[in-house]
Amino acid sequence: MNRSHTIGQARCVTFRGRIYDNSSDIDAGFASTRRRNCPSASGNGNNNLAPLDLVTPNSFDNNYFRNLIQRRGLLQSDQELFSGQSTDSIVTEYSRNPSLFSSDFAAAMLRMGDIEPLTGSQGEIRRVCSVVN
Repeated sequence: MNRSHTIGQARCVTFRGRIYDNSSDIDAGFASTRRRNCPSASGNGNNNLAPLDLVTPNSFDNNYFRNLIQRRGLLQSDQELFSGQSTDSIVTEYSRNPSLFSSDFAAAMLRMGDIEPLTGSQGEIRRVCSVVN
């Protein structure tokens, strides 16, 4: 569901490493812009927010995919969608075809709505998402 990252914000602590590591998979100008609101020192500005999409931060659109092609994915997990792997063609297609993106996203949301979560003794609410209780 990374595609929902077309809107929203992220806390500095979640992308600090990405904008300061001088990696080749991030646009240098983009990283520089994001550094203005996210200090390099760990613990400083951890809760500062940045929009996931600088260009159209409050619009549900396909600009997110254009950002990825330009190496302007704020989160590393987002940029991985366009990193020379099998998902590059999907990112490219969605960047060119906003109608396809919208219809595929709607279909994915409907499929997610059909997922029946485990409840009672069959399920588990984790105290820490990445750790089994």
